[in-house]
Amino acid sequence: MAIQLSDHFTTRKILRFTLPSIAMILFTSLYGVVDGFFVSNFAGKTPFAAVNFIMPFIMILGTFGFMFGTGGSALVSKTMGEGQAEKANRLFSMLVCVAIGTGVILAAGGIAFIRVIAVRLGAEGEMLEECVQYGRIVLMALPGFMLQHVFESFFVAAEKPQLGFAVTVAAGVANMGLDWLFIAVFGWGIAGAASATAISQLVGGFVPVVYFLRPRSARLRLTVPEWDGRALLKTCTNGSSELMTGFSMSFISMLYNMQLMKYAGENGIAANGVLMYVGLFFVGVFIGYSVGTAPVIGFHYGAQNHAELRSLLQKSLCLIGASSVVMLLLGEVLSTPFSMLFVGYDPALLALTKRAFLFYSFSFLFAGIAIFGSGFFTALNNGLISALISFLRTLVFETASVLLLPLLWGTDGIWCSCVIAEGMAALVTAVFLLTQKKRYHYGKEKAASLL
Repeated sequence: MAIQLSDHFTTRKILRFTLPSIAMILFTSLYGVVDGFFVSNFAGKTPFAAVNFIMPFIMILGTFGFMFGTGGSALVSKTMGEGQAEKANRLFSMLVCVAIGTGVILAAGGIAFIRVIAVRLGAEGEMLEECVQYGRIVLMALPGFMLQHVFESFFVAAEKPQLGFAVTVAAGVANMGLDWLFIAVFGWGIAGAASATAISQLVGGFVPVVYFLRPRSARLRLTVPEWDGRALLKTCTNGSSELMTGFSMSFISMLYNMQLMKYAGENGIAANGVLMYVGLFFVGVFIGYSVGTAPVIGFHYGAQNHAELRSLLQKSLCLIGASSVVMLLLGEVLSTPFSMLFVGYDPALLALTKRAFLFYSFSFLFAGIAIFGSGFFTALNNGLISALISFLRTLVFETASVLLLPLLWGTDGIWCSCVIAEGMAALVTAVFLLTQKKRYHYGKEKAASLL
C-alpha cells in the first residue's frame, strides 16, 4: 500500500518513505565519486585538482534550484495539507518555470565570467585552462542541474519518491557510462568529464518535466502557471537556508582551496577533493533524510496535527544520532581504501589524503543534527531560523575555523576545521529545537513510541 503524507509514521514507515530520497542523494554522490575516479586516474592529478577547484563556483549557481525545491515543496505541501490541491499545482508549475528561467540567466553569466572567477580564486597556468574548459561545458546544462534539485523535493511532495530515485539513477548511469566512454575510451580528458556531467544533468532535470506534464501523473502535476509574487517570496524565504547552505559550502570550499594552495599546494587541493567526494556520500544520508521528511512535516504542520509532529521529531533525532556514530566508525575504517581508490598512484598525495580522513571523519558525528534541524524549520515554514542555522554552520563557524586553526596546526588545522564547525552548529541547533517547542507544539506531550 502506498504511503501518504497524511499517514501516521512509525519508525519503519519513516525509513520506508525516506529511503528513496536517501538513495537518490547517495546515488547522486556515487556518480560524483565515479566522475572523480575517472578524472583522477585517467586524466591526471592536475585535471582532478582543476575540477575540484572550479566546482564550488558552479555549485553556487546550481544551489538556487535547491532553494526553489526545498522552499517550494514546503509551501506546496502545506497548501495541500490545507486542502487546496489546484492552488498547489499552480504554485508548483510557477516554480518550475522560474527555475528554468533563472538557470538560463545564471548559465549565461557564468560562462561569460568563468575565466575571471578562476583567476581571482588563484588558478593559473595549465590548471586555469582546465578550469575554464570544464566550467563552460558544465554551465551549459545549468538549467537542467537546477531542475534536478527542484524535482528531488517535489517528487517527495507528490508522494512519488521512488520515481525521483529512478530519475536520479538514470542520470547517474548516463554520467558514469559516458565518463568511461569519453575519458577512458576516447581520451577526451577533462572535456569528456564535463560533457558526461552536462548530459546527465539534462537527463535528471528534463525527464521529470515530461512526467509531470502527463494528465493525472501524480498528486502534483504541471499545469498553466499563475504568477504569485508573494508565494515566490515565501518560497525563497523558506528555501533561503538551503540557498545559504549551498552558497556557504561553496564559498568555504573556495576558501579551503585558497588555504590549501598556501599550505600544501596542488596536492592539498587534490586531497580535499577526495574528502569532498566521499564526505558528500556520507552526509548525503542526512540530506536525503531531511528532503524525505520535509513534506511529511510540512503536511502535518499545515493540518495542525501536533502529536504526529512531535512523534516525527523524536523518531528523527534517534535515527540521526545512531546513524552519526555508524558513519564516524565507517569513515575511520575506510579512510585508506577510499584514499587508494582516488590517488593510489601518488605516494605523497596518498599519505596526505589518508591523514586528512582521520581528522575529517569526526565531522560526521555532528553534521546530521544541524542538517536535519535546518530542514525541520524549513518544513515548518520558518525560513529565518533555518537560514540562521545554515549561516552559522557554514559561513561563520567554518570560515573562522579554516582561517584560524591552520595558524596553530598548519595543514592539520584545515582538516579539523569542519569538525569544529559541525560541533558548534549541532549545539546551536539543539538550542533552537528547545526554545521553539512551545511555538510549534512538538514538546508539550510525551511523543509516541519509537517502535
